[in-house]
Amino acid sequence: MQWPAALIRRFDLARLVRYGFASAAALAVDMGTFLVLLSMQVVAAPASALAYSFGIVTHWLLSSRAVFTDTVATRGPQRTRQKALFVGSALIGLGLTTLIVGGGDMAGLDPRLAKLAAIAVSFTATWLLRSKVVFRHVD
Repeated sequence: MQWPAALIRRFDLARLVRYGFASAAALAVDMGTFLVLLSMQVVAAPASALAYSFGIVTHWLLSSRAVFTDTVATRGPQRTRQKALFVGSALIGLGLTTLIVGGGDMAGLDPRLAKLAAIAVSFTATWLLRSKVVFRHVD
């Protein structure tokens, strides 16, 4: 059977696993920061935005140093472009999450279940954007 090997190569399973760990770490930073800020009586919306920002920075650091090491740009305009595209992909992930959780809540679903669905959709969307656009192989 040759199709499993071809499928694994196509989706670069090792890179996808590393990306999963980077995403989990960024989510931990995001949620940890959010909970700490809430315990400090910071209003929820700004706390959420600041925590999400720390998560984006964490994800960039891990993605550029452990996931997409062979395609990260060196210093200069290309690196700045990659960072901007990375933030753009994060904002798309945030938008998808907001729409899914908000829509689920309006439909009467448990927001925690909607959040789980949103995490899966956002993870898939950002993985595709980052692997195919932000950190694409340039030949």
